[in-house]
Amino acid sequence: MIHPTAIVHPAARLAKDVEIGPYAIIGEHVSIGPGSKVGAHAVIDGWTEIGENNQIFHLSSVGGIPQDLKYKGETTWLRIGNGNIIREFATLHPGTVTGDNETTIGDGNMFMAYCHVAHDCHVGNHVIMANGSTLAGHVLVEDHAILGGLSAVHQFTRVGESAMLSGGSMVGQDVPPYTIASGDRAELKGLNLVGLKRRGFAEETIASLKKAYKILVRSELRVDEALARIRKELPPSAELQHFVEFVEKSERGICR
Repeated sequence: MIHPTAIVHPAARLAKDVEIGPYAIIGEHVSIGPGSKVGAHAVIDGWTEIGENNQIFHLSSVGGIPQDLKYKGETTWLRIGNGNIIREFATLHPGTVTGDNETTIGDGNMFMAYCHVAHDCHVGNHVIMANGSTLAGHVLVEDHAILGGLSAVHQFTRVGESAMLSGGSMVGQDVPPYTIASGDRAELKGLNLVGLKRRGFAEETIASLKKAYKILVRSELRVDEALARIRKELPPSAELQHFVEFVEKSERGICR
């Protein structure tokens, strides 16, 4: 199901039911899994693996060489999972040999128009990046995070699970899981309560995370002191453990 105007390299590996739209270009080292659709004028290049049931809209650029002056044509990868939506003019780049050698995208994500995922990023599952949101190199975005329109994340920064960035946020430090960050040089504004309820978090879990957030952000304790207090005073849970470990492993510091 390849439009006659599309240019598909003979060595590209496409499942039998893949749809390729008019004037799209598919490079030599590309593989695309079953049920996937590529829109008009889209370009998929580089060493790019794309899973099943992905929708890659017209005029998007997937797998083009990293925007990194150190890149010299080495074999590095962009690996995309299943069920992702990549909208118009979005740009997703492979990794670099000075990074992780790959950029990875999980399952069920949505990249709206003009989104940018730079080299060596790792995006989890069910992430939404709204129009014009941008990841610099080496960024980690955990599952169910939401990045508002025109937000930008500094290189080597992490955005935690179910965290939400308000539109236009400039993120220079790690955003802990389950929180909301906002502003130029973003600061934490509270828990992402709506997101947690939509995901079906138990009321007692949300209450525990509220207490942990208050200890971390409002107690004026040092981070290590706040984490010790959280561990001592709050009942253990998988969500609380993830919150604590994420903060504990931060190298750039966290938004507070």
